[in-house]
Amino acid sequence: MLPVEDPPNAVPDIYRDRFERCFRDHYAQLLAFSMRRVSGREIAEDVVADTFAVAWRRRDRIPDPALPWLYAIAAHVIANQYRSTRRRHNLDLRLGHETGAIAPGSDPAESLGRRDAFSAAFALLAEPEREALRLIAWDGLDTRDAARVFGCSPGAFRVRLHRARRKLAKQLEATGHLPREDRAEVSNPAEEIQ
Repeated sequence: MLPVEDPPNAVPDIYRDRFERCFRDHYAQLLAFSMRRVSGREIAEDVVADTFAVAWRRRDRIPDPALPWLYAIAAHVIANQYRSTRRRHNLDLRLGHETGAIAPGSDPAESLGRRDAFSAAFALLAEPEREALRLIAWDGLDTRDAARVFGCSPGAFRVRLHRARRKLAKQLEATGHLPREDRAEVSNPAEEIQ
């Protein structure tokens, strides 16, 4: 980020340092967050730029920690992009591809079948359910910070996450890719407390 000089006789901006620190500390994470949700690096960079433009305008209200707040802003920017361009990027295939990596010694055809089954099951979830799973699995947020992104209480987010996991497990079970005995591993919302 290029330093910006204050005009002569200007009142010093006491929040500039907070914003610049926020930018330095979270740019890479916000770019990664955006790249997992839009098609292409250029679009993701635009999302990050728009997100930091909002953060600049609200620099006097940057919370600590700032990352969940930035994720929430970025999520709104992306939603606005989707509405304005009427394009949707299909992240379901990417998620299935990332989670369906071939293990050493496994049959590649079996791995592709699991990936395709996961992608299909994930696509059947509603967007808020997919986003709840992405925030935890991809972005590594705990339930408290993910709740901030959703704008709800941690308890409400744990319930959303639990329901999303159960629905995904049910879809996978229906295709034979999650045996009934493995459904016990789908967590209870009370176990989500972090």
